[in-house]
Amino acid sequence: MFSTKVDPVMHTYNRFPLTLVKGKGSFVWDDKGQEYLDYTSGIATCNLGHAPEFVKGQVEEQLQELWHCSNLFEIPSQIKLAEKLVQNSCGDQVFFCNSGAEANEAAIKIARRYAQKVKGTESFEIVTFSSSFHGRTLATLAATGQEKIQQGFAPLMPGFRYLPYNDSEALSSLVKPNTCAVLLEVIQGEGGVIPANPEWLKKVASLCEEHDILLMIDEIQTGMGRTGSLFAYQQYGIEPDVISLAKGLGSGIPIGAIIAKEKVAAAFEPGSHGSTFGGNPVATTAGLATITYMVDNDIAYKAEQMGEYLVSKLELLQNKYDQIDTIRGKGLLVGIVVKGNAIDYVTKAREEHNLLILVAGPNVVRILPPLTTTQVEMDQFLFSFEAILKQMGN
Repeated sequence: MFSTKVDPVMHTYNRFPLTLVKGKGSFVWDDKGQEYLDYTSGIATCNLGHAPEFVKGQVEEQLQELWHCSNLFEIPSQIKLAEKLVQNSCGDQVFFCNSGAEANEAAIKIARRYAQKVKGTESFEIVTFSSSFHGRTLATLAATGQEKIQQGFAPLMPGFRYLPYNDSEALSSLVKPNTCAVLLEVIQGEGGVIPANPEWLKKVASLCEEHDILLMIDEIQTGMGRTGSLFAYQQYGIEPDVISLAKGLGSGIPIGAIIAKEKVAAAFEPGSHGSTFGGNPVATTAGLATITYMVDNDIAYKAEQMGEYLVSKLELLQNKYDQIDTIRGKGLLVGIVVKGNAIDYVTKAREEHNLLILVAGPNVVRILPPLTTTQVEMDQFLFSFEAILKQMGN
């Protein structure tokens, strides 16, 4: 009997025809030794660039000591990282997990438990928004306001209601008797790099405060300096009750977390939630090194400055080439709305310019440089992107 070779890895990604084997700073190399400027940062994960020396050194030291132990024991790096996150946010206590989806799962669970155990109500509904993205587990895809993410997984987990994003009139229906929380991104990344309108977001926060509804901010893509502040919510004059984190928190080492205010954190008690690998010594060492380096070196400010430089140069290109429709985002989370298919720009960048960029929807090119990128590297990107605009205009 003859057998047909089947790819041992499930086909859950449309992968680029590229095998990356090495990374350093803003660059990666494939298995043929070809160098690429990586302006994807592992989808906003390698915020300090690939293999940052400070993080690498701390993790290597930890690997010589202890890789894993149960959360039934105290973990020093976990405590220190929690303290660092609390010191630099509006939260009071932290729960650690392994990914963004798990962080949002924890947020969903703590919201329901807060309503039932602390407030003493039967409220369970969480309001999310159109074009949002909160993960791919059964709960977080139900929270995600995109039908394409939900297709094939019916029946969806109940308990979520969707409102249009940035629509102030729709907020009149935000509060209902069984509403316990609001979950949103202050900049929708996967949904097209769409920033929240400041007045709309303040109105959401005000309604949450007035009705004792939890305001939960998904900072998985926007957090850890990406938008020009350590957390994006800090630019909007609001204070969430729960913040979910992952991606850039560990510089590529898998880690997720939620930061909650004390009244909300009180809803979790021994046995109500947990994670075998969450907050393990290696992951929290990476997280502690990452946030320490970011804070000590004001990386968020550098991201803000480089973001302003990038947008100013892109605006010049917008005036020059009609392929650019709109530029939006904050810091180094930038979306370029283009005429035509965004994937065509991504393909040309990779195949003809050794440049790695992403899409955020059919017509949005997403630029996610390392926050440590230099002006020389940025100019290299801009030179390549202008060449692509010229090609796409022919």
